[in-house]
Amino acid sequence: MDVFLNSEYMKPMPYLLEGLIYTILITIIGLLFGFIFGAFTGLGRLSKNKFIYGLSSIYVEIIRGTPLLAQILFIYFGLSQLMGINMHKIVAAILAIALNAGAYIAEIVRGAVHSIDKGQMEAGRSIGLTKNQTMRYIIWPQAFKRMIPPLGNQFVISLKDTSLFSAIAVGEIVYQAKTYYATTFTAFQTLTMVCILYLIITIPTSIYLRKIERRLDV
Repeated sequence: MDVFLNSEYMKPMPYLLEGLIYTILITIIGLLFGFIFGAFTGLGRLSKNKFIYGLSSIYVEIIRGTPLLAQILFIYFGLSQLMGINMHKIVAAILAIALNAGAYIAEIVRGAVHSIDKGQMEAGRSIGLTKNQTMRYIIWPQAFKRMIPPLGNQFVISLKDTSLFSAIAVGEIVYQAKTYYATTFTAFQTLTMVCILYLIITIPTSIYLRKIERRLDV
């Protein structure tokens, strides 16, 4: 055990754990904003208002049709130049995750709401609820239950996507690893530990999501 703890596999761990904090922080905050974007956009994709529907659809298609790396570079370098500001790389990372995840969450929301039987809306209206009240108290709770498994999958996807932020020198796991093995020349050992750290997070998350899915019977 002492041999392993003092090996080249364990030496980069302090640097990787520091990167893990940024990875989790960016993922959680980015997804919180992403859910807000996605909820409004997903409902916009169900709107009968052509302007709202069109605007929501343009956002979804642009984000889903372009690589995340290109979006990261556009936000950090392009928007900074356009607005004449020096955007902090952490802010750019959170914004990139939020906008990217938001487009996919929008489709999750749209699909979940659309899957609820139309009779639910008619039943709500028949007891005197407005359309918005029916959506809030009847449709949305049922739809949200169906969103939980795909939202969990989106968390895993976004967590792994944070590795791309090494392109703008955000101190997440991969960037910390690259910085470490560039000076120690222990790429194999360092990147092995990077993969293990990701698996420590993603595998339990996937197992937990499957349990929730079975419990909710969705």
